[in-house]
Amino acid sequence: MTSLDKPTQDAQQDARAVTEAALFEAFGGVRGMVETVAPGLLFVTIYTINKDLHMSAIAALAVSLVLVVVRLAMKDTVKHAFSGVFGVAFGVVFAMMTGNAKDFYLPGMLYTLGLGLAYIITTLCGVPLIGLILGPVFKENLSWRTRNPGRKKAYAKASYAWGAILLTKCAILFPLYWWADTTQFGWVLIALKIPPFLLAVWLTWVFLAKAPAPIDVFAEMEAAEKAEKEREAAARSGD
Repeated sequence: MTSLDKPTQDAQQDARAVTEAALFEAFGGVRGMVETVAPGLLFVTIYTINKDLHMSAIAALAVSLVLVVVRLAMKDTVKHAFSGVFGVAFGVVFAMMTGNAKDFYLPGMLYTLGLGLAYIITTLCGVPLIGLILGPVFKENLSWRTRNPGRKKAYAKASYAWGAILLTKCAILFPLYWWADTTQFGWVLIALKIPPFLLAVWLTWVFLAKAPAPIDVFAEMEAAEKAEKEREAAARSGD
């Protein structure tokens, strides 16, 4: 390795570390995955044991609320836990209204379908959804759209990957929703919670780790403000 190679490799390692941290923040990390899986896992476990829709639904909603309380007690961000509560609440309402335990999962399935389509459609429109999600995390906002074509291309690849993975998941789940019983369907759905998500996150990391570094628009604004203050100070001293 030459002295010229080392800075390049160090910069690549820094970019990968930043990308990993950003993905961890955006998608909630290990705790976010636990908060996503726990309510549905509890629901299907209780329903498998006693076939009691009301007990299963109440337990799932209760654990979702506990996860929010834990987040609040730790003064941590609650967006992932709150999204879980809303998802579980909609599922409980659907299941209670129809009396069909499988309908507990229907709102989440429809959300997955809509999200998969959103990833594809926004990318076709030139504004890949993953860029809208991660842009603020990387402090680049929408600068990648016009000023950083390499990152826009990476965001497009990542969004297509997310869309394809989520739509493939829907293609498996919706037929099962119609012909599988509640217990079978619930366990298949739980099994498909984490692996597709991890695959999508990994592909996003691969694409972004090879992309140009993000443009820190916040740093640019701070530099511009500092330069403006220096000019004003110089003008005043000149007077």
